[in-house]
Amino acid sequence: MPLGKNVKKKIEDINMVYNIKEKLGAGAFSEVVLAQEKNSERLVALKCIPKKALRGKEAVVENEIAVLKKITHQNIVSLDDIYESPTHLYLAMELVTGGELFDRIIERGYYTEKDASQLIGQVLDAVQYLHNMGIVHRDLKPENLLYATPFEDSKIMISDFGLSKFEDSGMMATACGTPGYVAPELLEQKPYGKAVDVWAIGVISYILLCGYPPFYDENDSELFNQILKAEYEFDSPYWDDISESAKDFIRHLLEREPEKRLTCEQALQHPWICGDTALERDIHGSVSEQIQKNFARSQWKRAFNATSFLRHITKMGQSAETEEHHGEPVPEEKDKW
Repeated sequence: MPLGKNVKKKIEDINMVYNIKEKLGAGAFSEVVLAQEKNSERLVALKCIPKKALRGKEAVVENEIAVLKKITHQNIVSLDDIYESPTHLYLAMELVTGGELFDRIIERGYYTEKDASQLIGQVLDAVQYLHNMGIVHRDLKPENLLYATPFEDSKIMISDFGLSKFEDSGMMATACGTPGYVAPELLEQKPYGKAVDVWAIGVISYILLCGYPPFYDENDSELFNQILKAEYEFDSPYWDDISESAKDFIRHLLEREPEKRLTCEQALQHPWICGDTALERDIHGSVSEQIQKNFARSQWKRAFNATSFLRHITKMGQSAETEEHHGEPVPEEKDKW
């Protein structure tokens, strides 16, 4: 089965190159294992993809590889090597060991606006780099933000580029992503671009300061309506101790019209990121409690529900094609109206 033009190292058995240690996770058509390279003894996260699971999805993997091969940034998980055996494709990824964003916040004993500001600054810097490279991530969410190490001063890393797209590869209009983080223009099936990533960073910023999402409803149609209207509040008492600067920052990212939304470059210049307006008051107790309460709900863990999305679009008198994203993304090769 041909797997495109990305150069891969041909092997008969991956065990000739790596000692497989343990399973780290699994997606819709792959699993990730901890592996140690025999020559260097370096540990990597090895993404193992059976070729039989790739039939009809080759373009998805080729796109992810093409994106990862182009990018090098301290806050983005890197692709080290690509191997191909008769039965599998293997992506050797940089190993990050610090865990997911929310887990770390819950485990901390002390957490402030300033901590959130510094974290979002790292994310903005990495996404600005992607945007300058002509790449839109399209699935920024807390689960895709991982800490590089378990240490307190660890940097944050962006992962999962399965839905990423080069802007010059064609107009983007396909609905994809994860409920609650998708921008209004994406739900409307309008052509969209880099601004969808900024919207997602706005959603993440909001959650980091209160522990619950700006848009939420058990009913998908109502959730989408909230997003389409950019309908959210800074509820009391959860936002009473949060600075006006933080709220202003979020308003500029959760701007309904994409052309009025801040770019990453502009967001990096906001006083809440680059100035001294982020407060150093401890908000750990409230935020960690709300994260545990709200993100136990499967609504925010599950995939983009294609059926309910189509039903919602139909109610609006429009039609659309959607992509489902179950663990490992399965987007179409090309975006469609």
